[in-house]
Formats: sequence, C-alpha cells, structure tokens
Amino acid sequence: MPQLFLNERSCESTAGPDRVNRAMTELVKAVVAVAREDGAGTVLVAREPVNALQLAVGHPIGKWIGLPTSRDLWRRLLLLQAKWPHRAVFPEGETYSDVEYRHDGVPVEGLGAAHLTGGLGVSLAVEPHWHADRLALVREELLDDEDGGSEVRDVEIRHAATPEHVESHRHWLRSGTDTARQEALGALRSGAELWERRAELFPLLQFLPLARQNFAELPEVWVRPVGERLGELQDAVSAWDPVRQPIAPQWRSDVRTEFESRRRLCWFPDLDGEHRLFDWHCEFLPKPGRMHFRLVHEERTLRIAYVGRKRGV
Repeated sequence: MPQLFLNERSCESTAGPDRVNRAMTELVKAVVAVAREDGAGTVLVAREPVNALQLAVGHPIGKWIGLPTSRDLWRRLLLLQAKWPHRAVFPEGETYSDVEYRHDGVPVEGLGAAHLTGGLGVSLAVEPHWHADRLALVREELLDDEDGGSEVRDVEIRHAATPEHVESHRHWLRSGTDTARQEALGALRSGAELWERRAELFPLLQFLPLARQNFAELPEVWVRPVGERLGELQDAVSAWDPVRQPIAPQWRSDVRTEFESRRRLCWFPDLDGEHRLFDWHCEFLPKPGRMHFRLVHEERTLRIAYVGRKRGV
C-alpha cells in the first residue's frame, strides 16, 4: 500500500494558469499510474483536504477541476484514499517534532514525511527541480544522547511528478505490494512467530543465532514494522548484483552505515565466532527501533545481527 505525500512547496509558485494546470494533470496521471500497481491500496497524503488545495498562488484546485480535460482524472483521484494532515499516517503518539527536512535550504514537510514512512513524494513540476524521479533532502534530527546537538545528513527519496517518473519505481511498487507476505505479516503477533517464519518470508536473508533472543523480546507494536523492513531488505537483495553495485544494493527504504562515534556498539560475533562490524542499519517505528546487519558480498546477501531498541539509548 504505497503512501504518496504531496509536496506542499510545489504548490506555492506564481506560475501562470496554463503551466499550473498542465503540471496538475501530469501529477494526477502519475498518481493514477501508482494506483494501477496497487489497486485500491494507494493513499494520497496532503497538508489539507485535496478539494481545498491551492495549486499555486491565487490558483485553487477548482480552476483545474473545471477544465473539460480534467473531469475524468478528478473522478479517478476522488476514488483514491486521501488523508490529511501528514501526522494522520504517523504511528500513534509519534509527531517527529525532533526532525526537519529541507530541500535547497527550505523546509519540506510533505517530502520529509515521505522519507520518514518510506513513501513516495509527489509534486507539481512547475519548476525544474521538481521534475525528477528522486530528490535529495537534508535531514536534521535532534539527538537524544547526553551531548545534545543535532545530526545533519543527506538523504534521498523516491519522487514523481509525471507518469514517466513512476515507471522508474515500478519494481519497488510491485515488491511493496507482495500480498502474500503482507497478509502473513498482518497475522503475526509476536517476534518469536516472526523468527520462526523468517526462512519462509525472507529466504534471501541470513540471521545470526544470537538475534533469536532479540526477536523473542520484540513488543507486539514492533512486530509488523520489523517484518516490513525485513521485506524491503529481502527485495533489495533479490535485485542486487554485487559486481555492478559493489558498495550496496539499491535500498527500498532509508538504510545507512553508523556514524564512526557509534560503531563501537555494532560489533557482534559472526557465524564463525569472529567479531565483525555490523554497522549497516535501518530504523523502524515507533522510535527508537534499529536493525543492524552487514553485507556479505560473496554470498549476495546480508546477515542480521541485532533487532531492537537503538543501541546505547
């Protein structure tokens, strides 16, 4: 079920009506293209109700809806699920008030929400920098350790403003709608159950035996998020060619290596008893969930060492 997050900054231009209307038509065609891959599961998330959107300064969505060429697209858009504001799709009790995302120095709430939830950002391509299938953002997060301060890093999100952009995400969309796996994950209530079904659901991934206890201790609220992250890792590994991609697979969500100052927390005894660095990691919600693993290039896989609360917190 892909969640599409409307980039509110792309709706703040002073572009002329023809340009804005063309951009909106392309955007809705892109949203419809995503929906074709996922049936009724696609959700469009915006800062406000869709029928109240301003597409540009002085240009309410009604001006686009009133065009004869827009009526069919508008009906299709209305058939999709829509939610607002962005926090409506965040986990209960989570506000992400400690995280800010910027693009070219300007805060972008919708695109940030797409990154936080592993969704897809969508924009009106009235300006050239929104005409891309991926966007680079700067993420700043307040640190919760005793030193305080903030962590600033570059991130990238999947993005679409036209149907052509959606084409580049088609494999990801199809992987994310693996119905059998999603149904299986939805039926699980404990980390122990997830561990027992790991070979069935994630056959390309490897797990250290010591991770079994981590899974057994997972709160129920973390069971499905962990399963979804494992599914994304499974899909990334399935498409990975270590010869063409010698550093890492094309990740399906936010995956990165640990900061040098925290790598001391990422050493685990490997299958052969040797202590090795498992500093690749991803997050899962509610915070501060973390999963640590290392890439095993020679076997075209990754090996998971730890699942649970962010280490050292």
